[in-house]
Amino acid sequence: MSADTRRIAHLDMDAFYASVELLRYPELRGQAVVIGGGRNATPEMLPDGSRRFSRLRDYAGRGVVTTSTYEARALGVFSAMGMMKAAQLAPDAILLPTDFDSYRHYSRLFKAAVAAFTTQIEDRGIDEIYIDLTDLPDDARTLGARMKQAVRDATGLTCSICIAPNKLLAKIGSELDKPDGLTILGADDLERRIWPLPARKVNGIGPKANEKLAALGIVTVGDVAAADPGLLQANFGRTYAAWLARIAQGEDERPVVVTSEPKSMSRETTFERDLHPRHDRAALSAAFTGLCVRVAEDLQRKGYVGRTVGIKLRFDDFRTVTRDLTLPSPTADSATIRRAATECLKRVTLDRRLRLLGVRVSTLGDEHQSVAPEPVQSELPFDSGE
Repeated sequence: MSADTRRIAHLDMDAFYASVELLRYPELRGQAVVIGGGRNATPEMLPDGSRRFSRLRDYAGRGVVTTSTYEARALGVFSAMGMMKAAQLAPDAILLPTDFDSYRHYSRLFKAAVAAFTTQIEDRGIDEIYIDLTDLPDDARTLGARMKQAVRDATGLTCSICIAPNKLLAKIGSELDKPDGLTILGADDLERRIWPLPARKVNGIGPKANEKLAALGIVTVGDVAAADPGLLQANFGRTYAAWLARIAQGEDERPVVVTSEPKSMSRETTFERDLHPRHDRAALSAAFTGLCVRVAEDLQRKGYVGRTVGIKLRFDDFRTVTRDLTLPSPTADSATIRRAATECLKRVTLDRRLRLLGVRVSTLGDEHQSVAPEPVQSELPFDSGE
């Protein structure tokens, strides 16, 4: 099927974790709220029936922000930011603990609402999905509006949807009119709506690549489209340069992958700045543990266990290294995954700053294959004291 006849939607829940919390605490609507505190951030019920909330200025520790409301984002507080830095930017923001059981519940609800329209859905995580609408009869705007209303009816939450000829444009487009947006993009919208965007808005152009592009005078997606191919290849290598050229023209042939048997599950993060294995131990350790926890949650949510744990590192020179380890028994336990990932990490020479860190679990099977995990906590090469 021709790419320009496809209709691919990307649905992204709006500030998902924070929005779920606002259902529970509606009195916080319109305020700067940060999610990521521990149990000590649980609101206190007062005798008069009101609640006393913790403030970000009172936080002490090395945790990171899970997410924030749009009001907190306006103050510069974003997900994956260190909590202490966030407290400097927004000391009066409300701090709430994370509640992944609740987030998973609402995730199941919104996905079930969309599944009433079609089974052609690719699950991309707890708060986003791709949907292939190509074979549905209604026009794109009608379908998008009906899906948004179905999600709101099922959850009480808003989402943003973009319908475009491919996954690349749909992903970018779902951010254009947030929150509660409905965006329709066609090939003729590329120059008007996509090219003026900063290059970093493209999924796959991380902070380091964006910095290198900017140093070459390439700031927008349109600049990438107009760039000399030889210049891109000289600075990024043949494969990445060819990919940049394709995405700048809005080209993406990837299908919506609908499968009940994934080969692996992974989580990775590209850091806002390159992190030093020794000087940034705390941030790296927190990020590493967080990735292991999120992969474990993905496995548990979908009913899988895995026997092979792997890591992915990308250094500041764009060199990528992977390592993996096969376990004697399959698992979906975060501590076991972290221990195995740590063993993989110890087989890598950490001699440069890191721009990306990832954790993957593969050789998947049904969760009933799992066994009780051993209570082991491993030291990371960049943990304090190592």
